[in-house]
Amino acid sequence: MIGPNGAGKSTLLQLLALLRWPSAGEVWIDGEKATSANALRLRRRMAVVFQEPLLLDTTVERNVATGLELRGVPAAERRRRTGEWMERFGIADLARRSSRALSGGEAQRTSLARAFALGPEVLFLDEPFSALDAPTRTAISQDLLGVLRATGTTAVLVTHDRDEALALGDRIGVMIRGELRQLGKPEEVFGAPVDSEVAEFVGIETIVPGMVVACEDGLAQVRVGDRVVEVVSPLGIGSPVLFCLRPEDVTLQPLPAGEPLHTSARNRLGGRVVEIGVWASQVRVVVDCGFPIAAAITRRSAAELGIERGMPVLASFKATSAHLIPRAHS
Repeated sequence: MIGPNGAGKSTLLQLLALLRWPSAGEVWIDGEKATSANALRLRRRMAVVFQEPLLLDTTVERNVATGLELRGVPAAERRRRTGEWMERFGIADLARRSSRALSGGEAQRTSLARAFALGPEVLFLDEPFSALDAPTRTAISQDLLGVLRATGTTAVLVTHDRDEALALGDRIGVMIRGELRQLGKPEEVFGAPVDSEVAEFVGIETIVPGMVVACEDGLAQVRVGDRVVEVVSPLGIGSPVLFCLRPEDVTLQPLPAGEPLHTSARNRLGGRVVEIGVWASQVRVVVDCGFPIAAAITRRSAAELGIERGMPVLASFKATSAHLIPRAHS
């Protein structure tokens, strides 16, 4: 589950985990309606990991074993399962260490080991890696993915990190202002968002109004400003649309000598660089092609191209890379 802050992601997770009750509607788990009478039994089929590990002031081993002890699991079985999950999350050598002496990553690994030791049918994770540094976050999320695949455990992860959702999710839901706007496979949500707000949140930067002026064999010609672009789409002639394009799907090259600035052939649009920004390993370039197109290129590519403001360039993209969102007639 992804979405901006305040969208309701954590509230939804708490409802699913039976940690709070809905003001309207019902929660059903595996065909059974959740009530106050069966809530405890149903909760025993789940485990929850929060952003803060919420560890007890005792050793790592005792923390991992806590849930098993509360559920009355025999001592020998507790030791076996505790040892197994400390090993799987790389904290076996920390078994005797106090929780107060753990780093953020070690504490979250302890929390995950405690949750998996219970053998949950479904695991709920509420932004468990957001407080960690990038290398630690990547390492733990990859370990989590390996365990989920090995055990077949169903998991619901709440995050505002798009890259994390892409790396871990088999399906992605987008929540905005308390509404589940879209639910589908990652390539569907990130490549074909259902509306402009979802498009913006999943990282699409070029979102401009247009009109389908021709279509043939599933290939639509769309007028955007005074330019025409081609997009694979079933929408018919006269359809008002939002033309959407991810920055990483745009290729930039110097405008060939003698080619007019406003050339437009098979999604090769001439224009001028109007904005340049550096983000980590990428350079974000905005090109005025009669409408703004955002492109994301590597620093090396930007240096080789000699990208600078005012420079004439050719922005290219495939017809399969763009996406059209139907919009109401204005």
